[in-house]
Amino acid sequence: MTERPFHIGIRVYYEDTDASGVVYHANYLRYFERARTEWLESRGHDHATLAGSEAVVFTLSDLSLRFRRPARLDDRLDVFVTVAAFRRARIVFAQEIRRNDTLLIQGEFTVACVNIHDFRPVRLPKRLYEELS
Repeated sequence: MTERPFHIGIRVYYEDTDASGVVYHANYLRYFERARTEWLESRGHDHATLAGSEAVVFTLSDLSLRFRRPARLDDRLDVFVTVAAFRRARIVFAQEIRRNDTLLIQGEFTVACVNIHDFRPVRLPKRLYEELS
């Protein structure tokens, strides 16, 4: 699937950094999650409504990260989201964080569609699949 990358801006706050003044590694996962959430909302959907009306939620089932350069306090970052693969019960996202044109971190995230009641994998509801794919 080819699409234009979606992106959001993030500012690095003091609370995001570790003792060395760079972004603590786990906080990058928060940035990536925020971008995927905003991507979903840009498509007209949100997690709470999907959980209520469709009884489905997305859960992270796999991820890989490649750290290239650190982000630092007060950096302005762009977090990019591209759909790398779209299947009936999961979506694979390719994501990057950049400072200006400098690549800081790359990630690939697989999210599975699961039933909210028993957390078993399920197919995306047909309407949702058609709208997102």
